[in-house]
Amino acid sequence: MTIPELTEALENICSGKNNAYRAKQIFSWICRGSLSFDTMSDLPQSLRTSLEKYACIRGSKQKKRLLDPDGTNKLVLELHDGKCIETVLLPAGNGRYTACLSVQAGCPMACVFCKTGSMGFLRNLETWEIADQFLFLAGELAEQSKALQKEFRISNIVVMGMGEPLLNISPLRKALDILCDPLGFGISKRKIIISTSGIYNGIVDLAENGPLVDLAFSLVSAREELRRSLMPGTINEPLSKIKQALVLYKKKQGRRITLETVLLGGINTTSEDAKAIITFASGLDATINLIPWNPVDKLLYEGKKLFRPETAEIQNFSRLLKEGGLRVTQRYRRGRSINGACGQLGEA
Repeated sequence: MTIPELTEALENICSGKNNAYRAKQIFSWICRGSLSFDTMSDLPQSLRTSLEKYACIRGSKQKKRLLDPDGTNKLVLELHDGKCIETVLLPAGNGRYTACLSVQAGCPMACVFCKTGSMGFLRNLETWEIADQFLFLAGELAEQSKALQKEFRISNIVVMGMGEPLLNISPLRKALDILCDPLGFGISKRKIIISTSGIYNGIVDLAENGPLVDLAFSLVSAREELRRSLMPGTINEPLSKIKQALVLYKKKQGRRITLETVLLGGINTTSEDAKAIITFASGLDATINLIPWNPVDKLLYEGKKLFRPETAEIQNFSRLLKEGGLRVTQRYRRGRSINGACGQLGEA
């Protein structure tokens, strides 16, 4: 709940005059990691007792924790209905971490190179199920800080986990409002990236209504036919319309746009692919983020196993894009040993 919603809830369970103040106290306790209302020592005992009967603090349970040698944490969370999701904590250097959040159980987009896409769509997550992920990750980091006697903090959020964020925008928007509240975690919305496979209406909604965050568009291929075969869920989202939406987003929000391209060996790394991306990126002032494919067992394209491109293939593709005047970066691989890297969630 947001603080105003907490205040309204308190009106329904007690007749105190300080409900707005109490709501802020409860909100702060939850963000500091409290797992029980009884530990909220500055609340009246009668209120704590009522809260224990009225509500729970977290609706998910931690089922599994996996740790990569590079410092990446992956948590498998069990939802109230038994479905499971995954969320990842990524080290960003200097004691800072990035929280990678999921928005759906499974995914309807069915991208052939993504483990989550192979699971099918189970359901959208509710606001609390999105916020819960951050709370669990923050708890992991607090334990690490205590054990190592060092200060660690989550400074960034990437909505790049399981599911398509723009098909569940309202619960996500509210969850980000909660996580960005200065009385709680105070995450700056300028430190948040939402990644989408390309949902025209969703990008327009973001442009018109916020939140004011960076946007990453999973382009993969700017050749329409190839893109649709690799990302079947985009069949009704033509690139021409997506580009219109991206231009609107840039105009309305003034935020950075990244074009993400998962590189699949021998499939989307030709000179023709590079030329198509250069053409699509014209006028967007976007950065191209190359993501060499992270292996996932049993994923096939046209009956053949996918494979990661060779280093020379990656370098050549990057060179072609740069020669076309584009800014190019390459995603650093983290969490691969625990299947916590891009495209691997759901493989726990």
